[in-house]
Amino acid sequence: MTTPKQMEQQVVKMKNSGIISYNGSPMIDEREEEMTRSALSAFRAKEEEIEKKRKEVSDKVQAQLGRVEEETKRLAEIREKLESFVDPAGKEVTLVRKKIDLVNRELKPLGQSCQRKEKEYKEALDAFNAKSKEKAQLLTKLMELVSESEKLRMTKLEELNKHIESLR
Repeated sequence: MTTPKQMEQQVVKMKNSGIISYNGSPMIDEREEEMTRSALSAFRAKEEEIEKKRKEVSDKVQAQLGRVEEETKRLAEIREKLESFVDPAGKEVTLVRKKIDLVNRELKPLGQSCQRKEKEYKEALDAFNAKSKEKAQLLTKLMELVSESEKLRMTKLEELNKHIESLR
């Protein structure tokens, strides 16, 4: 981009060389110089206005960036507070969950063992009850046999006793 100073120098060079002219003749009159100065002045004014606007926009952007940075810092602080607030509970929950998983792993074989032993116990109890019932039946039969045997012996003894008495 050409600066106003550079443009002014180019216009002066062109005037001095006779390049700028109306109808082929060099223009060196005051009116032409005034127009050139006025054009340069307008150009400078526009350039200054553009520069001023650019600076205003730049300042606004910088201000906005400053606010964004502040908000970013505040958000980082809030995130940090949130993480510190949630983190202890999260660690504790994780620890409890791990313990629950561990107990579940230990509980499963114990439950299976318990079921197996309950089954064995029921089988043993059924076998015990069956043997107890068999024993009771055998005892009853034994009692009957003993009772019959006693009766028979008593009957034989009485017969012998009668026989002995008859022999006397």
